[in-house]
Amino acid sequence: MIKIGIVDDHAIVRSGLKQFFSDHVDLRVVGEASNGREAIDLIRNTEIDVLVMDLSMPGQTGLDALGMIRAKAPDVGILILSGYPEEHYAMNLIRQGASGYLNKECDPMEIVNAVRTISLGRRYITPAVADLLAQQLNRKDDAPAHELLSEREFQVFLKLSKGETAGDIAKSLSLSVKTVSTYRTRLMEKMNLASNSDLTYYALKNKLID
Repeated sequence: MIKIGIVDDHAIVRSGLKQFFSDHVDLRVVGEASNGREAIDLIRNTEIDVLVMDLSMPGQTGLDALGMIRAKAPDVGILILSGYPEEHYAMNLIRQGASGYLNKECDPMEIVNAVRTISLGRRYITPAVADLLAQQLNRKDDAPAHELLSEREFQVFLKLSKGETAGDIAKSLSLSVKTVSTYRTRLMEKMNLASNSDLTYYALKNKLID
């Protein structure tokens, strides 16, 4: 029996996934959460094989929680199920410890296949993500600027691009304001950008935020 945790801020999505998984005898949903912080609590208190997690949620996002979940439960499989296309986030998230990435537009059976694969300790790589991996290997110098960022820099970049203040970011990531400012300076240099409005424009242009 594969024990699944579902993390999504929409109750109807959680309910739909739970109902869908119940149709498969080898899958059982053992817990739910509506944001990243609850996901960390869920992992801490419940035995889970695969966590199916959304990316964009209020408060602590899936991206914010990924590193902490990976640190607290290195053996738990993490399948990101997001509304964003693979090319926008998949590479960053797989580098940061996600076991697989699927767009919510995918065939529902692909989610089941991904959960089964990840429960065996393997990564689930779709043809689209495999193509992205191949492209990255072939043209390292042409990688988008945001792919040069570390996990924490990428988190800070996304929050700044959405208009969050250094104080807000410090609070949500449990960092000091000074540390957030250091990350901001570093990511600005890496991306060759000058202002927060440049960050927002870049994120919108590359469809990293809505």
